[in-house]
Amino acid sequence: MSKLHTIPKADGFHMPAEYAPHHGTIMIFPERRGSWSNVPKAQEIFSCIIREIAKSETVYVLVSEAQRTRAEELLSGDTRIHLLTIPQNDAWARDTAPTFVVNDRGELRGIDWQFNAWGGEFDGLYAHWEEDNALACRFCESIGLDCYDAQHFVLEGGSIHSDGEGTVLVTESCLLSPGRNPHMTKEQITDTLKHYLGAEKVIWLPRGIYNDETNEHVDNVCAFVKPAEVVLAWTDQKDDPQYALSTACMEVLKTETDAKGRAFTVHKLPIPDVPVCVEASDMDGYEFEEGEDTREVGERLAASYVNFYICNHAILLPQFGGENAESDERAAAILGKLFPERTIVRIPAREIIVGGGNIHCITQQIPRNA
Repeated sequence: MSKLHTIPKADGFHMPAEYAPHHGTIMIFPERRGSWSNVPKAQEIFSCIIREIAKSETVYVLVSEAQRTRAEELLSGDTRIHLLTIPQNDAWARDTAPTFVVNDRGELRGIDWQFNAWGGEFDGLYAHWEEDNALACRFCESIGLDCYDAQHFVLEGGSIHSDGEGTVLVTESCLLSPGRNPHMTKEQITDTLKHYLGAEKVIWLPRGIYNDETNEHVDNVCAFVKPAEVVLAWTDQKDDPQYALSTACMEVLKTETDAKGRAFTVHKLPIPDVPVCVEASDMDGYEFEEGEDTREVGERLAASYVNFYICNHAILLPQFGGENAESDERAAAILGKLFPERTIVRIPAREIIVGGGNIHCITQQIPRNA
């Protein structure tokens, strides 16, 4: 494994779309009680997701020494699942694992961005993130993959979406937040993304999902389903705070074109009918460290069906149940039409969303490199 100090685009590398073929997926076995109010249950849900993905691709599961035995109990017997003992602060693989780029010769490399817990000293969500920041490089080293050094630039994987054809989606609320790269202008951030992701155009959406504590990652509000075609989190309820945020994004998508000059086709993917909130029963399991963001009963969580994950054979779709049974069905039907070649696998996701994110947030794809 080599630490590279060149620029991916200059080297002929680019970030493929998530719907391109995967070699595998990275996930992290959860244990942080400041995120997961019921750690054993979260581990069971994560394990169900891992086993589902492993039906069609390799899954690398990063696990601490303390949780290795528990992970083996839940995940043994599948040759596509590989446990790697790599320390971490939390289980958000989308944001802490490498971003992967490929070239036309089928070579694969990682990118090691700087991670500062979604805002560092300004508005970060926990006080210690050293292991998470080291995770991308450690993973690449563990599998013998060359890795670009991008530690000068704060970025999480959930804050970018690529179509693999030169277009990247981001949100202004996240990438322009004071806790990321305050010394850089919007134009400088745009250029950095183009250089490292091999892109030609960056589409800046104004906002994300209401109350998303990541400063509104794009992967919770808008995602590519194919080139020049996206799903956008939506509500028709004008009194819902999400309405103004989604409407602002729609206005941009109506007028923008992608890197190849194509207008966007936008599919509305309604948010849950009833807001998903922290309940009193959730509070019993949380254990917050000093300097860590906390939860409150009644707090609205950033629940969105856009936070699905595309793996080789399926779409893993969050489902919230209860009063949202109808919206769960609706989301599955919409995505079933958009991905007829993949199975829609509906994942009970409330035990994930109490941590602050969802299925896309806990997964990171590794493109197929041949």
